[in-house]
Amino acid sequence: MENPLTPEVLADPVELTRVLVDIESVSRNEKAIADCVEQVLRGVPHLTTYRHGNTVMARTDLGRASRVVLAGHLDTVPLNNNFPSTTRGDLMYGCGTSDMKSGVAHALHLAVTLPEPKYDVTYFFYEAEEIESKYNGLTLVAEAHPEWLTADFALLLEPTHGIVEAGCQGTMRSVVTTTGVRAHSARSWHGVNAIHAAAEVLNRLGGYEARRVTIDGCDYREGMNAVRITGGVAGNVVPDHCEVEVNYRFAPDRTPAEAEAHLREVFAGFEVRVTDAAPGAAPGLDAPPAKEFLAAVDAPPIGKLGWTDVARFAAMGIPALNFGPGDPNLAHHPNEHVEISKIRAGAETLHRWLTLP
Repeated sequence: MENPLTPEVLADPVELTRVLVDIESVSRNEKAIADCVEQVLRGVPHLTTYRHGNTVMARTDLGRASRVVLAGHLDTVPLNNNFPSTTRGDLMYGCGTSDMKSGVAHALHLAVTLPEPKYDVTYFFYEAEEIESKYNGLTLVAEAHPEWLTADFALLLEPTHGIVEAGCQGTMRSVVTTTGVRAHSARSWHGVNAIHAAAEVLNRLGGYEARRVTIDGCDYREGMNAVRITGGVAGNVVPDHCEVEVNYRFAPDRTPAEAEAHLREVFAGFEVRVTDAAPGAAPGLDAPPAKEFLAAVDAPPIGKLGWTDVARFAAMGIPALNFGPGDPNLAHHPNEHVEISKIRAGAETLHRWLTLP
């Protein structure tokens, strides 16, 4: 297909957002959008461009004293009657408008239009952030080309509504299992109902009091929730097995091991199996590029309530922050949208940060 990312589109972050949203890229289907981005970047003389899978990386090599990363994921959650984009007044609607093609538009616009930034810049446009971490483009790059990730500071262009969100929560998925004894439902007293036994798991979650933690002036609120229940054999059988999937979001002062210990304490007496975990990230506020970025934004940071790939950079010793035009409360929402004024303001802030002496 003809690449819709024309020079005119690339020059305008708002129009660029619209065009990116209108290239469908649900997780594991990022090839078309990655092809378009790669084609554009390979034609930019001040960038060196590489690709791994459906992740595209481009970088300047100007000999600057510091290197920063600007990163955004190309994938979206599944469509929900919100494709293609539509515009009403100051609002652009569509899958990925907030999370996070408006942020990707910022990075792509700067990559093409800013040939001499004050730092050397590495731009990442990566795949599969919205699904299991084993598919995540940054995970795959870290395994195959770890040198690509080297930097003094990283900025993830995740939706923050134009506010700097520092660090991020850790996340853990686990399965809490209850067991019983099968029986015919007409003679249920001969069995033990595993689904009924799950009521205690739900009661503990309902009464759970989440911690609130302040780190470097940023507040983080934890959360532990049932997100899926599976069980049952047939319409006339007392079930002998039930699983409650639990998602625990923990503050960055806890390691995954400490989070797991707390989870097992909450569900003492039940079988608990951790299926996925990712550490959080402390606020990355001390690096000189971070301080200069905060000065360019001219507003205090807040804690990130959610997990983002800042944690990947923090684990490598690279301070990282979140900043993007979208509203995080609209991420994955069928009514997902982004304010056009926020797109323009964010692009101006990033340009100011990367060009001020």
